[in-house]
Amino acid sequence: MKIPFIDLHKQYLKYKDEIDCEIAEVLNSSIYIGGEKIALLEEKLAKFIGSKRAIVCSSGTDALLLSLMALDIKKGDEVITTPFTFIATAEVISLLGATPVFVDIDEKTYNIDPKKIEQKITKNTKALLPVSLYGQPADMDEINKIAKKYNLKVIEDGCQSFGATYKGQNSCNLSDIGCTSFFPSKPLGCYGDGGAIFTDDEELALKIKMLLNHGQNERYKHKYIGINGRLDAIQAAVLLVKLKYFPNEIKQRENIGKRYTTLLKDSNVITPYIKNDRSSVYAQYSIRVKNREKIIKHLNKKGIPTAIHYPTPLHLQECFRYLGYKEGDFEVAEQISKEIMSLPMSPFLSKNDQDSIVKELL
Repeated sequence: MKIPFIDLHKQYLKYKDEIDCEIAEVLNSSIYIGGEKIALLEEKLAKFIGSKRAIVCSSGTDALLLSLMALDIKKGDEVITTPFTFIATAEVISLLGATPVFVDIDEKTYNIDPKKIEQKITKNTKALLPVSLYGQPADMDEINKIAKKYNLKVIEDGCQSFGATYKGQNSCNLSDIGCTSFFPSKPLGCYGDGGAIFTDDEELALKIKMLLNHGQNERYKHKYIGINGRLDAIQAAVLLVKLKYFPNEIKQRENIGKRYTTLLKDSNVITPYIKNDRSSVYAQYSIRVKNREKIIKHLNKKGIPTAIHYPTPLHLQECFRYLGYKEGDFEVAEQISKEIMSLPMSPFLSKNDQDSIVKELL
């Protein structure tokens, strides 16, 4: 038995004819950067999310970087975020010379704990950057309320939660700016790197559009110092096809996630906790166990792949040593990082494979 961690091949085969046709259109047009596919994708993404503007870009990391650049985050500024996430969230803050300020996470949702944010706000704080981890939106109402009180901007890192909802609204449309990733393994993924930024602020959207194209406002006229952050047309073509089927895939992901939880309810495994006022797209199905290494070794031996998202909190990473954090500073994040592990998850995971995974897990 060999179960794929994420079955991208089965997904491709299902949409193959349409994807191949869309890619062929790009190849025949010879327009590989910009063009109709990019404009159409932005239009459809904005409509899907419910935001006024969607700007596609080269990756989820660049989506975060461009958002911070658009808000003029610079050296001396502080941005509050979580230590329990992929490194890109804090990395982009440091790349701009600003300081990532970490706040511990909620023990149930693994998202940033809003009750601990205010004590970390200083005169240098310019923005809050919560992560909607594993596919479930963070506590955005509480976070936005704090931001309004202190006149701060909020960027939702929705790189894992595109397609999830929060109190009837879509993730990535819950704050000043929302960002997502189209990395192949994401709930909506392309066939390379890709990302998008969402906002209702037309001025910000225009600035981001310039920043991702070397700061250009006209050809060879540069208003800002920018980056090469464009999405290519072939990736847009792939996403245009997959976006059509994404609502159905969201339902499949939710059904599979809930079925995992039901199958594991009487075990010693701690399953994902999803709040009643929101949904999750289960970018990962992540559980907590006490004997992780032993379980991973057993599952892998049986042909069941696993992953750890994430084994080391950011404040304990070597690259962030300069921030002065130490072990014990964020006890919840540190504890979760020792117990968390992810099981195979995709809209195409069969019930038989899921049953086999759970049987070996128990």
